[in-house]
Amino acid sequence: MDLSALSGVDLMTAFETPTISSKLVKESDSLLVKADEERTAFDSIFQSALNLIEETNAYSNAAEEEEIKYSLGESDSIHDLQIAQQKANVSLQYTVAVRDAVVEAYRDIMNMQF
Repeated sequence: MDLSALSGVDLMTAFETPTISSKLVKESDSLLVKADEERTAFDSIFQSALNLIEETNAYSNAAEEEEIKYSLGESDSIHDLQIAQQKANVSLQYTVAVRDAVVEAYRDIMNMQF
């Protein structure tokens, strides 16, 4: 077998792994940045949902404390009791509405056909 015809080919570089072009590296870096931005966006939405639940729990606990105070006679103000109960009720309704919207969005996504 005559290899003299291959003298113009450097056999050492012919079998090296191909290098990734700088354009592909830049595209992959931009995809990583987008993924990080999406992750932080999801994280902020998730944290706000957790804060909403914590706030709802706080209002419910405050309403329960007002009920206990009123029933034990430590407080004569039915006005404060009704305000605490209304805050807890509105907060709970809002939390349930947000939950329902999230569940509906999840169902819509799961029903999509690709």
